[in-house]
Amino acid sequence: MAEGNRRSTRGIATLLASLSALGPFSIDTYLPSFHEIGEKLQATPLEVQQTLSAYLFSFALMTLWHGAISDRFGRRKVILVAVGLFAVASAGCMLATRIEQLWFWRAMQGVTAGAGIVISRAIVRDLFDGAEAQRLMSQITMMFALAPAVAPVIGGWLQTLFGWRSVFAFLVLATGVLWLACWKLMPETLPPEKRQSLRPAYLASTYWKVMTSPAFLTACAALALNFSGFFIYILSAPVFLMTHLGVPETGFLWLFGPAMAGLIGGSWLSGRLAGKVQLSRTIAIGYAVMGSAAGINLLLNIALPPGLPWSVLPIFLYTLGMSLAMPCLSLFALDPFPAQRGLAASCQTFFQSGFNGITAALIAPALWGSTLTLSLGMAGLMLVGGSAALLHQRLRLVPR
Repeated sequence: MAEGNRRSTRGIATLLASLSALGPFSIDTYLPSFHEIGEKLQATPLEVQQTLSAYLFSFALMTLWHGAISDRFGRRKVILVAVGLFAVASAGCMLATRIEQLWFWRAMQGVTAGAGIVISRAIVRDLFDGAEAQRLMSQITMMFALAPAVAPVIGGWLQTLFGWRSVFAFLVLATGVLWLACWKLMPETLPPEKRQSLRPAYLASTYWKVMTSPAFLTACAALALNFSGFFIYILSAPVFLMTHLGVPETGFLWLFGPAMAGLIGGSWLSGRLAGKVQLSRTIAIGYAVMGSAAGINLLLNIALPPGLPWSVLPIFLYTLGMSLAMPCLSLFALDPFPAQRGLAASCQTFFQSGFNGITAALIAPALWGSTLTLSLGMAGLMLVGGSAALLHQRLRLVPR
């Protein structure tokens, strides 16, 4: 690849990674503020937790539409509108005086945040195929992984120095900078002649085709379950770190540092393997690493009391395997629908974020009572995800 093309690819990867990271960043930044939000808004811990569920469920619902809208009006215009509205919703969170108001504005954040991750995936497939698409997807995942690592650290210090409202003020400023970068640098990758209709009949038939595709559904299930094996720790971070491990509000890097180091390492390795190792083989290696991590995690929790660093080290290994498999599974999910990549990316993100909402509302609260139950949750979710990936591979081998 020529040096100019490398710089261009890195530039678009950085911008797409920033857009993809907007959603996860707005999840993780305010986690250290849960206790003060409950005190200041006179809300119970469960009511504060529901601000996260409101975000995740609205995120999931709207992701069904971001891709179809971008298939009709183009990628750039939809991105600019969504990022601008996200900044408005962040300002609403900052000014909330009751927990019900925070629920509403967090839901509005969720409605707009999904555009970045959905449309970024569609842009990758607009620009590249094969190994090049895998490399770009891996670069995005690698850079995107930095956001959740940095977010709770920033949030912890903002919380300590200025209080919970400063976290959302920071999101307003950061989103404003991102909007300016998109306005100046974001190319339009979907020419007018390739745009799709928003007619209800066309949309209904296309959504049905995507959502009833067994290969698509199994790839999405594998992605969602793999991620939830790690996401239960993110959602449980205040309890896992502060209650079980005795970490202060400024010590969230104990969890997010190893986790994101694994994400970055796995994404880098996936990019290096692109074009050299078959996608299915890369996925198998990823599952071998995740399985080892889940087994080690269980053994450590059975043999030792909760403590640092052994309670967080398996998370590094798990995210390494997860991010190694993730770009390949994402490409497998989108490949059957070359003419409707935005809509297919919407459906993929809908399944991912919808299961994230279930994880936040039901699975994580049921597991965060001890580090052992969390490790059991990681192992169980990974095993079911592996079964879905295996079924997907068998479906791909069936002659059409």
